[in-house]
Amino acid sequence: MTTPPSPPGTERADESAVRIGALAPLTRPGWVGAGQHLLAGLELAVSDVNAAGGIAGRPLALVVRDTAADPERAAAAVDELALLGVAAVVGEYHSVVARAAAARADALGVPFLCSSAVLDALTEQPTRWVARLAPAQSHGWRIYADFLLGAGHSRIAVAVDPSVYWASGTRILRDHLARRGGSVIELDTRALTPTALCDELVDSGATALLLLVGHPDPAVSIVKSVRHDPRLAEILIGAPAGQPEFAEWAASLGDDGAAIPFLRYLPERLGPLGVRVESALRERLAQAPSFVAFEGYDTVVVLADVLRSHGTDRARVAGSWPGVAVEGTRGRIQFSRTPGISVRQWAWAPVQVVDRDPAEPGRFRILHTG
Repeated sequence: MTTPPSPPGTERADESAVRIGALAPLTRPGWVGAGQHLLAGLELAVSDVNAAGGIAGRPLALVVRDTAADPERAAAAVDELALLGVAAVVGEYHSVVARAAAARADALGVPFLCSSAVLDALTEQPTRWVARLAPAQSHGWRIYADFLLGAGHSRIAVAVDPSVYWASGTRILRDHLARRGGSVIELDTRALTPTALCDELVDSGATALLLLVGHPDPAVSIVKSVRHDPRLAEILIGAPAGQPEFAEWAASLGDDGAAIPFLRYLPERLGPLGVRVESALRERLAQAPSFVAFEGYDTVVVLADVLRSHGTDRARVAGSWPGVAVEGTRGRIQFSRTPGISVRQWAWAPVQVVDRDPAEPGRFRILHTG
């Protein structure tokens, strides 16, 4: 695994280095596995950039801050990183946390290239300072809804935690399914134990249950309860936010965690750069890299190209987003103004619906592409 970042104030970066602030959830209650994969991708790309001569002969250096899935902590980190003179801020996995970071970056005039968060409304108003690599939630989750309909599921139950992100996902699913004759039933995990949730699920007549909840709790206990309830033997469990992508999922659930479709943002086949990066990430992480690690790598690829072409002035970096055209690990990356999205957006990274193969839970099956 990657080495934890140094505590604030202990960086010893070369004074000539071009410094980039990096945000990632590296401690609980953040999704630590996602944060480690994101950081591994960022670090590998920085290493590759420096091996190729850096930025006009200057080394690139990451200044890492742990958000721990805390929006206030992320906003404070952006303040600190701005004072440290970073050319830009990158990263973050949790959408609500990234939204806080984006708002602060916008207010301070600091470029923020968001790696992995998907919430459509990353900022309340359109901004020139923020760009994003991950597909917007409305794009990916509509593809997921199309997968459900194609698999014969039109009455969908969702187990929901209170969150802006989960509420947004529920709304996207409900609107998309309703236009196609489907429906969504909400099950509030604050009010229902896993056993009571199973009872409600049986009564609902739903053929699929989507986990719009955190991991490990309550996701693990819900999956175990549903899997071991004979009344629900035919129910499909899904996790559009991607929880089953990470090794912690398989470690927590074993065979119970297989056959649970989720979204990931990878092409069916990686090109030469992607293959090389996949191998290096696998060695760095000592496990198969998730799509989040590729998002981290691509973030630095984009930013390094911008810094080489436009220098380190923050306004020039932010002004360069419309002209980006870079080959990343998952395709050619360009940013545009996309209707309904307040930031410059790569439209779109490749989207797959995959699951862990019940016969071999370490292997992923591609079920649908969009």
